Amino acid sequence: MESSTHRDRDTEGRARNARPRDGLGRPLPYGADGVARQPEGVARSPEETVREAQRLLDAGMPFHAHEVFEDAWKSGPAQEEPLWRGLAQLAVGLTHAARGNAKGGASLLDRGTGSLATYAARDGAPTYGIDLAGLAVWARELADRLPGPVDAAAEAPRITR
Repeated sequence: MESSTHRDRDTEGRARNARPRDGLGRPLPYGADGVARQPEGVARSPEETVREAQRLLDAGMPFHAHEVFEDAWKSGPAQEEPLWRGLAQLAVGLTHAARGNAKGGASLLDRGTGSLATYAARDGAPTYGIDLAGLAVWARELADRLPGPVDAAAEAPRITR
C-alpha cells in the first residue's frame, strides 16, 4: 500500500510545518486561526533582539521569543552564541512549563542557565544590559515550582536590569 504523506515545503524545498500555531507554539489544525509566526533568519541588533523577545514574552508567547533569540544565535558573532542560545533555552523552558511539560521545562531552564553562566564567565563579554544573574534566579525559582500551573505571560522574566 502506498503512503500519501504530505510535507509542507518552503520555496527552496526544505520541510517546513505550515500549520498555524497557538501562542505557545503548539500546532493547530490547518485552517484554524493561529498566532502569526516569527519570520526566520531576521538579522537584528542585540538591542532589537532583546526588545522584540521581551515583547513576545510579555504577550505570553515564549515559543516565539525563542525564535527571535535563535535568529541572534545563528546570525551573531560566534563568541556570543552561548548568550543567545541560553536565552532561547530559557524561553523554550518557559514554553514547556506553560504547556504542562514540567520535566522538559525544568531541563531547558537548567540548560539555559548553564549556557548563560558559561557566557558570563568570559571576561569582557558584552551583555547588552541583559540581567544574567537575575535570569538565573528566575529560572531556578520557576523550575523549583514545577510541576504546577504556569501562565507564560504572568511568569515572563524581565530580560534586562
